[in-house]
Amino acid sequence: MEFLLITGMSGAGKSLALNYFEDMGFFCVDNLPPALISKFAELCLQSDLEKIALVSDIRGREFFNELFKELERIENMNLDYDILFLEASDDVLIRRYKESRRRHPLDEEGRILDAIERERTLLEELRGRATRIIDTGELEISKLKEELNQLFLSGKDKDLLHLSLISFGFKYGIPRDADLVMDVRFLPNPYYVESLRKKTGNDQEVRDYVLKWPLTDKFYNKFFDLINFLLPEYKKEGKSHLSIAIGCTGGKHRSVTTVIKLAEFLAEQDFNINLEHRDIEK
Repeated sequence: MEFLLITGMSGAGKSLALNYFEDMGFFCVDNLPPALISKFAELCLQSDLEKIALVSDIRGREFFNELFKELERIENMNLDYDILFLEASDDVLIRRYKESRRRHPLDEEGRILDAIERERTLLEELRGRATRIIDTGELEISKLKEELNQLFLSGKDKDLLHLSLISFGFKYGIPRDADLVMDVRFLPNPYYVESLRKKTGNDQEVRDYVLKWPLTDKFYNKFFDLINFLLPEYKKEGKSHLSIAIGCTGGKHRSVTTVIKLAEFLAEQDFNINLEHRDIEK
């Protein structure tokens, strides 16, 4: 089991980092009170979870004093863990708080700098025990993600782009989380063939019908070439998950066929592919 504690300065990007770890396949928990860490670790050991990341920091207030005792309890469980400590300079943290207009957890009198200095003192020992320390002050979002990938992903998974390929029917609405949307309602429609109407793109007869037309072949060549061009560019920008939604009228025939063919086209490349036929049963 991989057990990661994310901590550090308030405003240094811990919640953002946690989102990235979730994209990497970690089971993630934000703002867990330090006094509950060992109990949480016990539950994880009893589960089939392989990668866990949690954020525990000064927001725990008086419970934060329990952190080192909790880490000792984890060690007694023979559970290996890493500590990722995120920090930034005072000027950067002050700027971020002013931009977000949020209040520092230790700010009681409106003096952000005093709160930051107090927090540095409280976290000094924990910083010294950290496995990894990252200064996020000068890092762009994509660079932070790239650094986390390099540190905490191994082998092939480091550069793996996770693709969700979704077929849908426009009559039921476009998937709200789609990054790219393609409309294939111009392709010949099996719905108007009586023997195919009640079948779906999962049936070979329907796929054969959609694929037999020169228009389909011409479109697939152009569309798949575009996807082939775009995916490496998204990876360069640090994107770890991309959702491609392909729609026809009802989401049963042409869109399902196209999603299946796109998955086959991408199968031999380094992508983690998940298929979803959202409206196939409607």
